[in-house]
Amino acid sequence: MVVLALKLFLAPACVVAVSLAGRRWGPTVAGLLGGFPVVAGPILLVVTLVQGRSFGADAAAGSLLGLTAVAASVAVYARAAPYLSPPLTLLAAWIAFFAGVALLGALDVSPLVAFAIAVVSFELSRLLVRVPDELDPADIPMPWWDLPARALSALLLVLAVTIAADALGPTLSGQLAAFPVLTSVLLVFTHLTRGAVEVQTLIRAFLLGFYGFAVFSLVLALALDDLSTAASFALASVAAMAMQLAMTVRVRRPFSRRARRPRPAPPPRASSRPGATRPARRELR
Repeated sequence: MVVLALKLFLAPACVVAVSLAGRRWGPTVAGLLGGFPVVAGPILLVVTLVQGRSFGADAAAGSLLGLTAVAASVAVYARAAPYLSPPLTLLAAWIAFFAGVALLGALDVSPLVAFAIAVVSFELSRLLVRVPDELDPADIPMPWWDLPARALSALLLVLAVTIAADALGPTLSGQLAAFPVLTSVLLVFTHLTRGAVEVQTLIRAFLLGFYGFAVFSLVLALALDDLSTAASFALASVAAMAMQLAMTVRVRRPFSRRARRPRPAPPPRASSRPGATRPARRELR
C-alpha cells in the first residue's frame, strides 16, 4: 500500500505544489524546486524497497548519467521552443533524452565520475539557453483544468517510468528514473500559457535545481551499501536541500547587485590659461 500510495499521490502532488509556487514566486523558483528529485526520489525509493538496497545504489548511480541526458533534453527544448509548438518541442526533447541514455548506457564509471559528468553537462547546457531580456509581469488567469491536467500527466508518466524501470537492470532503471517527468509537465504547460520566453528562465533554473538531484543521487549511491534505506534517503535528502540552498544564493546574487546608473559628466571648467575665453558676466542694471 505504501508503494502504491507513493506512485499515485506523491508525484502529482509535487507537480501541483511546484506549479503553485511558480505562480506565486515566478519561474525561477519553480525551476529550482522542479529540479529537486520530487519524482525520481520516490521512484528510486520504490525500486529500493522492491529490489533491495544494492539494486537501489546502482540505480542511483545510473540516475547521475540519466541527469546528463536530461540536461541535453532541456537544452534542446530551450533552443526549439521559439520555433516549434509545445508538443513538437517536447518530442524533440524526449528524443534527445533517449539518445543520451543510449549513448551513456555503455559507460561503466564510478558514482563520483558520473557526478562530475553531470555537473559539466549542467553548465554546458546553461550556455546554450539564452537569457531572456525581460519577462511579461502580467498575471494570466489559468483555466480550471490546468492543475488537474498537470497532475494527471505526471501520474501517467511516473507510472509508465516505474513500470519500465521494474523490467530493466539497475543502471537503466536509474537512468530511466531521471526521466524528466515533472520537467516535461512544467515546460509544456508554461510554453502553452506563458510562451517561449518564460520557458528560457524556467530551464535555466531547472539546470541549477538539477544540482540538488545530482547530490541526492550521489549520496544515495554511496550510502545504501552501508546504511539502512531510511537513513540513506534521509541523508541524501538533507544533502540535496543544502545544495538547493546554495543554488538559491547563486540565483539571487546577480539580482542583488543594483545596476549603477552612470554619473552625469561634470560641466566643463573654464580654462585658467592666459588668453582663454572667459564666460561673459551678466550686466547689472
